[in-house]
Amino acid sequence: MHAAEAAHGDMGVVSAGDVAVALSHSGETHEVLELIPRFKLLGVPVVALTGASASSLARLADCVIDVSVPFHEWPYGIIPTASSAAAVAVGDALAVCLLVMTNVRPEDFALLHPGGLLGRKMLVRVGDIMHTSAELPQVQASTPLRETLGVMTAGRLGVACVVDGASRLFGVITDGDLRRLLESRADPLKLTAGEAMTREPKSITADALTARAIYLMETHAITSLPVVDSGGALVGLLHMHDIMKLETGQ
Repeated sequence: MHAAEAAHGDMGVVSAGDVAVALSHSGETHEVLELIPRFKLLGVPVVALTGASASSLARLADCVIDVSVPFHEWPYGIIPTASSAAAVAVGDALAVCLLVMTNVRPEDFALLHPGGLLGRKMLVRVGDIMHTSAELPQVQASTPLRETLGVMTAGRLGVACVVDGASRLFGVITDGDLRRLLESRADPLKLTAGEAMTREPKSITADALTARAIYLMETHAITSLPVVDSGGALVGLLHMHDIMKLETGQ
């Protein structure tokens, strides 16, 4: 709420149970000070973010957070630069604290942001966009690597999942694994999938949000995630391109 507009009707959004966070570097901003008695009448506590702890705003507020800065980034020092950055940083910190204290989940946040990329990332689950069943590039540990290469090529995802007889995920083989084998082995195609695979790969469940998948991919520098059920059986595969299509609305 802009302080100047508050006196012309915008105070109508304020009600008992709210907390007012008042920002004024000098603590003497006339429009801000005018609102404090109105907040008090409504029983609304006032938290002041100010760079002047002895100011009028600080004296009137119920709680004062010092956001003073030693100087502003300008030779004449009169344009608020560092002070506005400090106020924004503290405001963000307060917002995050409130999210934690009220146990706001990603799903809750997404419900308030249904439009655009943020809403899609937070509301769409892995199972909604993953590759499934017949199209999954999967092999057994005993499958020759030459045959595995054919499965990877047909799958067009740059990866093959290695599973056991019960379809439980055993490992993965990626394009990168193949390149490293070509560099380190004289005849890598004589290996089996089980000998060439990366064991204990990162995986995800179908009910996880795509935001979690993005986090895992970025954190571990990978482009695909096997999707498993509660028993560890392979049920799908998610590729970064699937998420990119989601982001572009394709």
